[in-house]
Amino acid sequence: MMTENTTKSAGCPDAVVDAALFLAAERGWNGISLADIAAEAGVTLADMRVVAESKSAILKAFLARLDDSLWTGALPAADETPRDRLFDVVMRRFDVMQEQRAGVKAIFRGLLADPLLLLMSGPHLLKTSARMLEVSGISASGPAGALKVKGLTAIYLAVLRVWLSDDSPDMGRTMAALDRFLRGAESIAGLAWRVPGTARSAGADPGNNPA
Repeated sequence: MMTENTTKSAGCPDAVVDAALFLAAERGWNGISLADIAAEAGVTLADMRVVAESKSAILKAFLARLDDSLWTGALPAADETPRDRLFDVVMRRFDVMQEQRAGVKAIFRGLLADPLLLLMSGPHLLKTSARMLEVSGISASGPAGALKVKGLTAIYLAVLRVWLSDDSPDMGRTMAALDRFLRGAESIAGLAWRVPGTARSAGADPGNNPA
């Protein structure tokens, strides 16, 4: 049986996820099969059936690994505004994605191009947004929390599209878009992470409104 480290709560070895990312970077997510991934990871199809019997299972493990990154960094500084803390936590996720950018881009392009797969990923995206809020010290509970979760999910997907075309090494466009959308959510939707005072800018003009 396989003894590789597994992605927390997903049961899929990191070697399998890494193999999928590598191949997706070369051929695109829709251009690879489960057998291709097994061969690249150096595992038998029998083992693959146990740990990941579909590409959707590997996708779930990949998303779980991204979620794990939310808990590995230092807690956001208490003297930051809630919006700044949220900015830092969301960017922590993009930092991890940037480490294997080509493969991650291929997977997300495949996800965004497949309405059914994107719909199936909806509940996970909502849970991810709730986790990002909670790690930022912002409650995701109750009716107000549900509104914040939905708002952050929309923001994350919008910023993800920017990240997919942001080839700058410092992710400048991505940071500016996230800052702009978070500010816009405060001024337009009045989402509850708003706190009076000046927050740290991520390269965007505080007066800008989201496009």
